[in-house]
Amino acid sequence: MKSIEEIMAMAQNVQAELTKAQDGLDKIEVEGAAGGGLVKVRASAKGRIIGIEIDESLLQPSEKQMIEDLVVAAFNDAKAKADAASGAEMAKMTSGIPLPPGFKLPF
Repeated sequence: MKSIEEIMAMAQNVQAELTKAQDGLDKIEVEGAAGGGLVKVRASAKGRIIGIEIDESLLQPSEKQMIEDLVVAAFNDAKAKADAASGAEMAKMTSGIPLPPGFKLPF
C-alpha cells in the first residue's frame, strides 16, 4: 500500500494536469451554426463565446424574430460542440488516472 505522502503527491500531480488541461480548453475553437449557416457562433471548448457572424441577407427589420431564434440556435449548437470537445479532451487527460468506478471529476 502506498504511503499518504505518495498519495498526496499523486493527487497534486493530477490536480496540476487537470488545471493544465482546463487552460488548454480555452484554445480549442468550435463553431455552431443555424439556418443553414446563415448564423454562426464561434466558441472555445471552455464555453467562452469568441464571435458571431450573421449573413447580410437576414438583416431586415421584418426578420428580427427569425434572427433572434437563429442566434439562440447557433449559440446552443456551439455550446453542445464545446461540451463535446471539452469532454473529449478531459477523457484523454483522465484515461491514465486510476479513478474508482463512478467517480466524476468536477467539470
